Amino acid sequence: MMQFTRTFMQRNKKQFVGQSFSRLKSSDFFSKSIVHLKQRKLLHISGPDASDFLQGLMTNDIRHLEDGSKSIYSLFLNIKGRILFDSIIYKCQEKDAFYIECDSTLFNNFIKHLKMYKLKRKVNILPMNNDMKVWCIYENKVDDQVSYNNIDNPKISKKNISACSIRNNTNGIIDNIAVYQDPRLFELGYRVLTKSVVDSDDINKYLDLNIKLHEIIDYISFRYKLGVPEGIRNFPIGVSFPLESNCDYLHGVSFQKGCYIGQELTARIYHTGVVRKRIMPLIFDNGCTEKFQSYENITNESGQVIGKIIDHEGNYGLGLMRISEASASSIINISNCTMKLMKPQWWPQDKPKIESSLKNKN
Repeated sequence: MMQFTRTFMQRNKKQFVGQSFSRLKSSDFFSKSIVHLKQRKLLHISGPDASDFLQGLMTNDIRHLEDGSKSIYSLFLNIKGRILFDSIIYKCQEKDAFYIECDSTLFNNFIKHLKMYKLKRKVNILPMNNDMKVWCIYENKVDDQVSYNNIDNPKISKKNISACSIRNNTNGIIDNIAVYQDPRLFELGYRVLTKSVVDSDDINKYLDLNIKLHEIIDYISFRYKLGVPEGIRNFPIGVSFPLESNCDYLHGVSFQKGCYIGQELTARIYHTGVVRKRIMPLIFDNGCTEKFQSYENITNESGQVIGKIIDHEGNYGLGLMRISEASASSIINISNCTMKLMKPQWWPQDKPKIESSLKNKN
């Protein structure tokens, strides 16, 4: 089976690999790490009502995919405006069809959520289960002092690559490797969708790359360093709000589309222009071997609670911080560990006034 897959990829390489992959090969930025995201699964949704169906459930605008985008970041909320599932939605080559990536732990819950609102719509929901894999290719060395450029920065937009064409067989399963730029941040690199028989060597050979396979723990630590939440570890079901989780800054919320589940509270917070808490990256001084409970208190030098830790991996973590109080604190700690608070430089410059006082503490 593996030999067949390699033969297939070699035979179809010219068909699917063009300038976009040449750019990927020539870019030193994306030549460091590849990770199999075992905690992410794919769902295939198709049918004449698929676009309208998703539009009424998710925070982003599905029309971006119709206007040329290959992938979008989006959330699915409950009626109280809290996050149930975070996802990346990929456009398929076939008409009215999408792949949706979500956390594997919540995969069955996500399917139930979709089917609950399906009603009589002409929508097919097909779990890919173990038929496909999700990978990530990214640059794994980002210095603490480096500017985390926004994906809309015109200086880097020229490097963007288009998704590889997806060719489907009659069962709706892709039979080649597809590459999409991560729609959240340029620094997060590329998502790669493959059949389950494909391994990292196949991807390297197919894309003419030489990338070392890393463990998922390396990707999580890197993502925390950037300050980007993802999955059940960072979004406990029905707890987090989209704007406090920076999902607006990560291009995951549209404020121009029509109504969707949870839209009312999200829009109200947005139009007030005040978000007092946001998820921010934390750097532990001299490392920290302790493990903390989710939402354990983070305090300052006066013992005042200025935030709550969400999760950490190695020297890096994510905290839901009270921006004003955190910006005025000289010491930040949790239990016996001290830490530094980072201001992600990919945050837009025209932030609400409450955030403007936050200074980079690096």
